[in-house]
Amino acid sequence: MSTTRSNVALIGCGMVASAYVESFANLSGSLRLSGVLASRPANSAAFLAKHGAAFSGAQAYADMDALLADEPDFAVIITPPNVRAPYVAALADAGIPILMEKPVERTLNAARKLVDICAHARVPLGIVLQHRVRPSAQKLRALLAEHDFGSLRLVEISVPWWRGQGYYDEPGRGSLARDGGGVLISQAIHTLDLALQFTGPVDAVTAMCRTTRFHDMETEDFVTAGLMFENGAVGSLIASTASYPGRTEEIILHYANASVTLRSAELVVAWQSGETQVFGSAQSTGAGGDPMAFTSAWHQAVIADFIACIDSGATPVASGASALDGHALIEAIINSGAQGRTVSVDKGY
Repeated sequence: MSTTRSNVALIGCGMVASAYVESFANLSGSLRLSGVLASRPANSAAFLAKHGAAFSGAQAYADMDALLADEPDFAVIITPPNVRAPYVAALADAGIPILMEKPVERTLNAARKLVDICAHARVPLGIVLQHRVRPSAQKLRALLAEHDFGSLRLVEISVPWWRGQGYYDEPGRGSLARDGGGVLISQAIHTLDLALQFTGPVDAVTAMCRTTRFHDMETEDFVTAGLMFENGAVGSLIASTASYPGRTEEIILHYANASVTLRSAELVVAWQSGETQVFGSAQSTGAGGDPMAFTSAWHQAVIADFIACIDSGATPVASGASALDGHALIEAIINSGAQGRTVSVDKGY
């Protein structure tokens, strides 16, 4: 990795920006915030006024032209997904690598277009799917490489979260026009993405998607689905933002020789022989009323990985192309729920 600091431009300064403020500050030895671009210049200025002590010299960009003229080494996009396409196109055309908050876009086809734009421009595109870098996930990868778990046979995925109505009262939140959906694309996408790293592709789904009486919103806040995997395993999904007060999400993988539970930063391995191993401990993941009640350490790890990949030419830990598998699964679940039948899952990329 280069010994010089990378200049990063931040596009968007909404709720999730706090995780990036902490991450940028902790990575100050390897990067500096060159500037911020928000939907309105006043928002950029207010953001820098609030965090100016940590980001001395950062600019409040008046527009995209000003950001491009500053020639940052890479850009981080944390805007709602419905306004990202012009930013991605402009950055890719300028050859500037892009790290972007999930989801890639609101629909699978729209997400593919953004991935294609970056691929054709040969510009790195990373997606902040930070659950991939959790210590529990990394430990499981190591154990799977070292031990014989046998074939994967059953998968249980649970995202029992809570959001109050105030969360959905923000204009556009939980709408198709701004977010592209509800609990699946905004919350459960992280858990689904992590599960797919271990299960491999889903072949078909049978789902029900509903909006409970807890929320006045356009899209779903409750989903249940049966999953049929390409490797022959079967599974279940339940995802909700109507499960007060909210509990940590879980992925349980039942192999022939052991059952594995991923619960935030905790990994539990229950071997068929009777031995149980516990690694790490569960941490808050924003499952309850405070969406930002989670550590920024996982964001920081994704950002550090992206900087290293820019320098080395390696593929980011969560590339844009790899993120499309989660989009394909979400789209199949939504279609199955709407059509009342089993739906095949499209290929992500």
